[in-house]
Amino acid sequence: MTTDQTSSRKLDHLKLCAESDVSFGSAGFEDVRLVHNAAGGCDLSDIDTRIEFFGHTLSAPLFIAGMTGGHPKTREVNRTLAIAAEEGGFALGVGSERAALENPKLADSYAVVRDAAPNAFIAGNIGAAQLIEHGPEWACRAVELIDADALCIHVNILQELFQPEGDKYGAGILSAVTDAAKAVHVPVIVKETGAGMSREAAAAFYNAGACAVDVGGFGGTSWAKVEMMRAETQRASDKTAQLYGKEFLNWGIPTAVSVFEVAQVKCGPVIATGGLLSGLDIAKSIALGADLGGMAKALLSPALEGTDALNRKLDTLIDELRAAMYLTGAKNSADLQNVRYYLTGVVREMTQVK
Repeated sequence: MTTDQTSSRKLDHLKLCAESDVSFGSAGFEDVRLVHNAAGGCDLSDIDTRIEFFGHTLSAPLFIAGMTGGHPKTREVNRTLAIAAEEGGFALGVGSERAALENPKLADSYAVVRDAAPNAFIAGNIGAAQLIEHGPEWACRAVELIDADALCIHVNILQELFQPEGDKYGAGILSAVTDAAKAVHVPVIVKETGAGMSREAAAAFYNAGACAVDVGGFGGTSWAKVEMMRAETQRASDKTAQLYGKEFLNWGIPTAVSVFEVAQVKCGPVIATGGLLSGLDIAKSIALGADLGGMAKALLSPALEGTDALNRKLDTLIDELRAAMYLTGAKNSADLQNVRYYLTGVVREMTQVK
């Protein structure tokens, strides 16, 4: 694949996510009900949403998940996200840095995040497929490019399967994670991108050297759907993505189920991404075993509007999280992780499967 193709695809993805309905299915949070604490337990003013994450104090368990970069037109979006992370005290991830590693002229669309957020916790991002091809040197370069505090290695074999230009590498993923974890000086976070993480996969990644796992579950942005839409609008002759994409739209592990499973083999922080839409969803994720809740698509539209719109959205999310904590009697994140919950519907059925 050429550098121009990579950069163009990044812009395609951003436009589709911003302008079209690219979500599919349910993340399962409607099947999770937190137990109401009628006896109270804390005053609303006493609630502390802060959390320690790899040596950084975050104001809330919110990760602004990686979504963009790699095209000059994405620079301003990343800058807006970075300003919000800096001012709000949130963690921030960038989208895949592959484009900048292929073409240094695109580096500023990523590097802008550190310029705008000198004190924020920022995670870099590179695909396992690229590490298989280029080795751990690319992991080091991805960290250096934005002076990252952690490195996300994304695994997206479903998405790559339906891209004509995609990498069909699966056999070397665990080895690539191990080599990268040894090469970089920051924690490695292995991140799925919409198909979810099973307990078996999470255990394998922890054993391979990952310090944290981002479940990237089913129910949010569907990259099978994104690639199907790209095929329909830009590659009319490409029937593979159109036909197979439709067949596999329902493929994956719902986020709520994935968090429940990964928590059973937890050897480091767990990040819940994939279809989280509210502060209540973040609270449910933490009760299920996550440490942070992450959002990308839900923050993209306000980010495109500007800093004020994004800050209003973030304020709403934190208010919803605080309300959920108050109603369950959870004074802090540690208390929230011990809140009892009920499971119903599909989530209950799936979590009962051995």
